[in-house]
Amino acid sequence: MTVHRFHAMGCEVVLAGGDPDEVAAVFERWEGAFSLFRPGSELSRVNASRSSVLVVSPLFAETLDLALDVAAETEGLVDPALGAEVRLVGPVLSRSPGVPLDLNGVVKALAVDEAATTLSGLGFVSAGGDLAVRGPVDVGLPGGGAVQVVEGGLATSGTATRGRHLVDPRAGRSSDSPWEQVTVSGATCLAADVAAKAAFLLGVDGPDWLDGRGIAGRFLGLDGRIVCNVTWQASLVCI
Repeated sequence: MTVHRFHAMGCEVVLAGGDPDEVAAVFERWEGAFSLFRPGSELSRVNASRSSVLVVSPLFAETLDLALDVAAETEGLVDPALGAEVRLVGPVLSRSPGVPLDLNGVVKALAVDEAATTLSGLGFVSAGGDLAVRGPVDVGLPGGGAVQVVEGGLATSGTATRGRHLVDPRAGRSSDSPWEQVTVSGATCLAADVAAKAAFLLGVDGPDWLDGRGIAGRFLGLDGRIVCNVTWQASLVCI
């Protein structure tokens, strides 16, 4: 199986079993709409606007609606507005002027999941710790060891690759989690990524939080120790 690599969303994208041009187009669509580093992206234009009411595109509205659902499901741990009040009714976005939005909590994983649907058969799409598979794939784990992902997605979130990039909305600052990396298995890349972010931000409560939802998680501590929650141990080989 041929493996292709290219860069998008600030990280390396790796895929097998699909057309690299088609996958690149998927990532460009998401990045073009939601990049915080492109002044012409819709997200950048929304954040630059001083209006309290905006009409946004269908893609933007659908993605923000999903992100707000994620914020509710995680009790604000993964929140596109970091706790500020935002309302969305159809394509109409309402917020206090100057409240910035950040949809990085869902966009990359959504791009990975969509890209995986373009694969012609067995294969995978991986981008910066987010993975969606079509058939079994062996994946190296932070701190050593490996696991075979048979279906769905796997996501790793933490501090090792980009510094303390996860903001804890409860404190309004970068997280002081005891974990370096949290790896989570999910039915989709999005489900895994959201759970990994939330578990990381919850710190020592992360393993139990995942277990309470039947989600498998593996935690690499800042001290190098590895903790696998009960669900991970029951469903995956923890090495």
